[in-house]
This record gives sequence, C-alpha cells and structure tokens, in this order.
Amino acid sequence: MLKLTPIFTTNITPQRPLKTLSKYQLAFIVKPLVFSLCLLPFIFLFYGAVNDDLGVNPVETLTHESGQWALRFLLITLMMTPLRRIFNIHWLVKLRRMLGLFAFFYAVLHFTTYIWLDQFFDWREILVDIPKRPFITIGFVSFVLLIPLAMTSTKAMQRRLKKKWLTLHKLVYIIPVLVIIHFIWSLKADYSEPFIYASIFSFLMLTRVYHVQKVASKKASSV
Repeated sequence: MLKLTPIFTTNITPQRPLKTLSKYQLAFIVKPLVFSLCLLPFIFLFYGAVNDDLGVNPVETLTHESGQWALRFLLITLMMTPLRRIFNIHWLVKLRRMLGLFAFFYAVLHFTTYIWLDQFFDWREILVDIPKRPFITIGFVSFVLLIPLAMTSTKAMQRRLKKKWLTLHKLVYIIPVLVIIHFIWSLKADYSEPFIYASIFSFLMLTRVYHVQKVASKKASSV
C-alpha cells in the first residue's frame, strides 16, 4: 500500500508553522520553489534583452543587474545560518548550497557580459583592462575566488577535503567585501546601493561574532 508522506513531520501549531519539513517537502516543494524564484532575475533580464527593454545602454544594465544579483545571493546565502539560529528553522541551511551556486551563476553571467558584450572576446584588451582599472581587477579576483567554492560545493568534495573544506569555504566571508569594493569603485556618484549591501553584510558578520563569543563563553563557564 502506498504510504503518503505527511506535509509536516512534527506537531504543527499556528504559532510554529514551517519549523520542520519532511524530506519530501524539502526536495519536491521548497527547493523547486526556491530554484524557480532564484531564476526570475535571469528570466526578466533575458526577456528584457530579447525585447530590447533594458534601457538606453542594455549592456550596462545587464552588467549592473547581474553583478548586483550575484552580490544579493551571496548575502542571502550568508543569511541562512543566522535565520536558522534566530527562528530555529533548521531546514534553511539545506538551501545554502543552491543559493551559493546561484550567486556563482549570476557572477558568471556578469563576467560573461563583460568579456562578450563589452569586450567582444578581445583577450588582449581584456588582459590589459583587468590590471589597468582597479575595480575590474578586484572584481576579477572576486570571481576567481568564487570558482573553487562552486567546484567544491558537493557533499562528496566536503567529505574528500574534510577540514580543508571548511578553511576553503571561509572565503565566503571575504568575497562579499571584495564585491562591495568592486561595486563602489565602479560608481562615479550615488553610493547608496553599496552602502546598503555593506550594512547588511556588516550586520551578518556581527551576528556571527556574537554567536562565536556566546559559544566560547558557554564553553568557558562549563570548564
């Protein structure tokens, strides 16, 4: 007899919905929904490009928007652990890998726009441009640092690298800083957007420091 998996696996109350999800829910409802939502910016950009609806300078718009979405997904990825701790929703951490890979996806789109639509694959000009303009240099470094994180995001690589995996993935705390600097240096005026991102990142780092200190104090008191 076919056994149906219940929607929620623990006692559900109006005050505590979505605290715990079944594996079925996570795999076949939540993750596909999140995946679809993460694709929406790309769909809108693609639709705008095809219909010539990206403004006066479509290449600039595509470059700007893809870069911003890469940064947004980096920050959203970093939000998962604090949100799990604050609201005790443990399944949120199961979304980190997908969100991180979408950050990489939009970073690839951002970089591809630069080398294809901006530089037309003129590799000689690209190699001159990267070290010539500081914001391009730091943006390129950020992109390069994202590559090993994406390549080692699987559970198999996590088991293979062991403690080295944790050390490597601490780059996720450095890359947003570089990306925000890249964003600031690329602007000529109005730094409000990077300031918002910097504020969000700073808050996330403060929550991490607070948690680390809290854990350390508990260990010290238990000795």
